[in-house]
Amino acid sequence: MPAKGKHRRPKHYRITRKLALAGTGGAALTLPLISATTAGAVETAAAPTTYSVVAGDTLSEIAAKHSVSGGWQQLYAANRSVVGDNPSIIRPGIKLKLGAQAEPDRASRSAARTTLTPAAKPAAKTTTAAAKPAAAYPNNLDGWIRESLAVMAKHGIPGSYNGIHRNVIRESSGNPLAINNWDINARNGIPSKGLLQVIDPTFRAYHVPGTSTNSYDPVANITAACNYAAARYGSIDNVNGAY
Repeated sequence: MPAKGKHRRPKHYRITRKLALAGTGGAALTLPLISATTAGAVETAAAPTTYSVVAGDTLSEIAAKHSVSGGWQQLYAANRSVVGDNPSIIRPGIKLKLGAQAEPDRASRSAARTTLTPAAKPAAKTTTAAAKPAAAYPNNLDGWIRESLAVMAKHGIPGSYNGIHRNVIRESSGNPLAINNWDINARNGIPSKGLLQVIDPTFRAYHVPGTSTNSYDPVANITAACNYAAARYGSIDNVNGAY
């Protein structure tokens, strides 16, 4: 019997070993399963979708820390309603959307662009009015008088249409090339010229800037004569004879 028992002990060991192997195999099967589950939990752990602001936080730091796509600008665009109009000031305690939730809608993106992008500077205002086209005056006595009156008004020279017209008719009959070759001025070599019969020294002395320097020019002649008459008589309207 003892001998037989010795021979059966190996069989007992085989059974034990078999159980041990089975147990070991079960453990081997179980450990990878647990390990995989644990690893999967680590790898697929969802990133936080919100963040509660604490004192000292800035949008740029939060965006960098949580790898917000688009940086602090995107983070602000998604949370403008809770942050307010100034992205540099965020209050502790407010909750910010992160990650996928930080994708703003079209209206938010538009608002963010308005806030974050400096507004285009408006075109500089024109400080001077656009130059108006020069008034078209007819090339006749009426046009010359009217143009002269416009120049006189700019320089504060008195005179009226009727006063000018009356003196022009008496002096030259409306001929801008009229010249007096018989009076004392002509004998002295400085004949009276033009519509209002002005001698060259007087024309030069009372010439009005902006008009021609040619004493035969109708507008220049009238304007210089009226300037002289204003200085001597107060106005061309007060001249009723040779002056």
